[in-house]
Amino acid sequence: KSKTIQGYARFTDEPEPTVEVNGRRFTAPHILIATGGQPSVMSDDEVPGASLGITSDGFFELETLPKRSVVVGAGYIAVEMAGILATLGSKTSLIIRQSGVLRSFDSLISTNCTKELQNNGVDLWKNSQVKCVSKTDRGLEVTIVTKDPEKKNDEKVGTIEGVDCLLWAIGRKPNTSGLNIGSLGVDVDERGHIIVDEFQNTTRSGIYGLRDVCGKALLTPVAIAAGRKLAHRLFEGKKDSKMDYSSIPTVVFSHPPIGTVGLTEDEAIKTNGKENVKIYKTSFTPMYHAITSRRSQCIMKLVCVGKEEKVVGLHMQGLGCDEMLQGFAVAIKMGATKADFDNTVAIHPTSSEEFVTMR
Repeated sequence: KSKTIQGYARFTDEPEPTVEVNGRRFTAPHILIATGGQPSVMSDDEVPGASLGITSDGFFELETLPKRSVVVGAGYIAVEMAGILATLGSKTSLIIRQSGVLRSFDSLISTNCTKELQNNGVDLWKNSQVKCVSKTDRGLEVTIVTKDPEKKNDEKVGTIEGVDCLLWAIGRKPNTSGLNIGSLGVDVDERGHIIVDEFQNTTRSGIYGLRDVCGKALLTPVAIAAGRKLAHRLFEGKKDSKMDYSSIPTVVFSHPPIGTVGLTEDEAIKTNGKENVKIYKTSFTPMYHAITSRRSQCIMKLVCVGKEEKVVGLHMQGLGCDEMLQGFAVAIKMGATKADFDNTVAIHPTSSEEFVTMR
């Protein structure tokens, strides 16, 4: 039987791990820290006027569609927010520090998604950062500094005027402030994430960490799965129960959507050597666009390693890629090889058949 206690918890300085909530103290053999994360924000000291913007939390509180939007960031949240605003009809600019979005994804995905954003009408400011934000009678005025990557001292200053919505999507940080975890001897990394081992154990016996507070695979289904594995180990005697963080399928709800699972090409080369990695890729126009005026491409890539060509990575962007990923993720998790893909009969006419007909 579980009991819900509402309030802000903090660890006390007592020898035995103890949590205090609303003046009451609680202790137990097992204490789990799963306080999640929150959007990172720029302070007004870092960027004057930064507080005039909102985060992804504030996005869901908007009651009307902004006519003019500026999104800052290059990660999946920034890409999704910019795509939503632009598709709904808001004139949208995306400010990114380097030349492309989703830089931690496979290079094919990063390049293609950057192109698709521009094709969808998003005004992309590359190699740029917000210098300051001010409020005017016409809305916000966002001043931006753009650097030439080939000329380090060459800077251009531009402004975007009449902005109704400035949205910061520059990352997330763990919710550890106020917990007093330092008194427990629980180690954290340089960004404040709680350090855990493969079994979710922190550096203090009986204290565990889970979800975004640990800064690993920030996805709700991952947190649910990891929580179940931990519960099985602690309360069902399954001592080897732990979350496998490899080959986690991920979808970015961009326009069009992205599906990815496993290693990127660069990661596979770094792990296995370039001579042991073989890449298969294709691009095509889905049949859905046969009679549409705007034709968005679908791109696909398989990353294979070794003589048996084990598929260790699968990456795609295009119409329906979000829905077709789950089945392929099961195959990759089971250790499928390129031959297994080739020996599977294609479903025609579909986009997914391209993965079993690549040569």
